[in-house]
Amino acid sequence: MLSKRNSTMATMKDVAHLAGVSTATVSRALMNPEKVSASTRKKVEQAVMEAGYSPNSLARNLRRNESKTIVVIVPDICDPYFTEIIRGIEEAAMEHGYLVLLGDSGQQDSRESSFVNLVFTKQADGMLLLGTDLPFDVSKPEQKNLPPLVMACEYAPELELPTVHIDNLTAAFEAVNYLTQVGHKQIAQITGSKDAALTQFRVQGYQQALRRGGITINPAYTVSGDFSFAAGARAMTSLLSLPVPPTAVFCHSDVMAIGAMQQAKRLGFRVPHDISIVGFDDIQFAEYCDPALTTVSQPRYDIGRQAMLMLLKILKGNDVQAGSRLLDAQLVVRESVAPPSR
Repeated sequence: MLSKRNSTMATMKDVAHLAGVSTATVSRALMNPEKVSASTRKKVEQAVMEAGYSPNSLARNLRRNESKTIVVIVPDICDPYFTEIIRGIEEAAMEHGYLVLLGDSGQQDSRESSFVNLVFTKQADGMLLLGTDLPFDVSKPEQKNLPPLVMACEYAPELELPTVHIDNLTAAFEAVNYLTQVGHKQIAQITGSKDAALTQFRVQGYQQALRRGGITINPAYTVSGDFSFAAGARAMTSLLSLPVPPTAVFCHSDVMAIGAMQQAKRLGFRVPHDISIVGFDDIQFAEYCDPALTTVSQPRYDIGRQAMLMLLKILKGNDVQAGSRLLDAQLVVRESVAPPSR
């Protein structure tokens, strides 16, 4: 049992354990007491007293040279792909008494640098990067001198940093292989940025599935986008205007898939009767668009949570091996795919 003498180590997780409730309940009891029952509020208050927990721990953190803050750099905070990842990060951080500062890099180097400076100036303890682009220039030997840093979502072997992600090549292969098994031979793809590591892996998966199916790769069937609805729509317009349009399209994100689907319908094509579409990510919209989207489901919450827990291990001085930590992805079959009609 914790005592006030150990109060410098008390966290919200400790209070939750003593009170027999979740950390989320402790947070509500402290921040919005009207939202919990009187009995629960009393248990939390007693646990706070017993643990000696102080929500306002700034002075304590300064003495320990800690900010109890983690910077998370997001390429595009408006992209629904990141919502569950961020939720996993925040819940794991809260359980261990950390705050999360979200930085939307907006693909602008100057904005990323301002977030990174928080870590270098000790205003934040560590950083989670939801992508593979380091927000600062550093040579390979200098990577050992970086502040605590974990990457999530993408994997770049050359960076040799702790990373949590899925096997994008295998996931893409399974999605496109499913289309070949349904009977499609004219399969296009709408990719992300050509420079992105995950794009390169997914392209390899697409190509391997076509080769497995004995299908000749048609360069005209590959159109690049930027993971936006508009990019999916533009790419679908280009593909459907080809002399021999594809009968199926594999999209590197659900957002582009939904944009492509809506554009196909606007152009008079029926999904999936005239054109089948497969996405990637399994965002919430995927299940509720019309028709519901067949897609690769990423464990996005677990990606965020595991990345945060990995960073916390580093902050505690534990040895965390650099490199890839793979989580499982799976193909979710819905209504946007049917056998080809021609």
